[in-house]
Amino acid sequence: MRIVILERESVGKDVSVECLNDLGEVTAYPNTAAGEVESRVQDAEIIIANKAPLNAETLKSAEKVRLICEFATGYDNVDLDYCRKRGIKVANVVNYSTAAVAQHTFALCFYILEKLNHYDHFVKSGGYAAQSRFSNFDLPFTELDGKTWGIIGMGNIGRKVAQIAEAFGCRVMFFSASGKSSCTDYERVDLDTLLKNADFLSLHCPLSDRTRNLIDLEALRKMKETAILINVARGPVVNDEALYTALTENMIAGAGLDVTSTEPMKDTNPLSKIMDSNKLIITPHLAWASIEARNRVVEETYKNIQEFCQGRDRNIVNL
Repeated sequence: MRIVILERESVGKDVSVECLNDLGEVTAYPNTAAGEVESRVQDAEIIIANKAPLNAETLKSAEKVRLICEFATGYDNVDLDYCRKRGIKVANVVNYSTAAVAQHTFALCFYILEKLNHYDHFVKSGGYAAQSRFSNFDLPFTELDGKTWGIIGMGNIGRKVAQIAEAFGCRVMFFSASGKSSCTDYERVDLDTLLKNADFLSLHCPLSDRTRNLIDLEALRKMKETAILINVARGPVVNDEALYTALTENMIAGAGLDVTSTEPMKDTNPLSKIMDSNKLIITPHLAWASIEARNRVVEETYKNIQEFCQGRDRNIVNL
């Protein structure tokens, strides 16, 4: 098997992909721009990708390709209908980053909730050493206990976040972005009810026509002024311009983002103007990227290819 890895660095240089050499002849590129895909995959039988577009245009010369593997759960970079017509199977990796993303959800929340940037700076600037009293809490913060944690997207990550929020004493409610959730462990409500009641609102839904710009200015106006929004799903689920307005006009208390409308984030994004880290924290799409998760995604991709070579389907999303 000739295996082409289009975005080797998407799992990090500190994570080995050497195991894939056991399955075939591997060619690995650090990163691949859209215009480079066609020439790099034309002799491939198996393609491993993450964000590189794989569609009629980029695959037209790839006559030998039989399997596309994602170093990810999401597969919106692949034209599934086209691949189905060509008989190309597409496999993803599921549940590899659940623990990491859930952990980061609360890291973002606490950073904003407890004004950690402010208090860290207060101590390191000498302000704490210069005062006479033992404590400082000039910017007040609240507890999670007794609050309402709202979730959009009750998949594996949403459920994990719900469990953690419940352990902190939160009432959990959720909105099913797909409308097809079978979850009965937590209170399911409509979107308006969720927006109006959530003290914390975390997003864990895939990007689709139903969820694109789901959190727009109208939605943000319905939220509590004390609410904190957390987006660890996909950037375009939130309208960045609307969020900028909501934060600068104090419609909500703060936001923690691991994703933005474009990645890397452009300097023209209005959110880049907000320097107040007590109100907004943005991390560079790293919620999924614990060392354990990145090793797991390689191991699971190996298993997907191994099963395919033995004539069995594993994690195929376009059957």
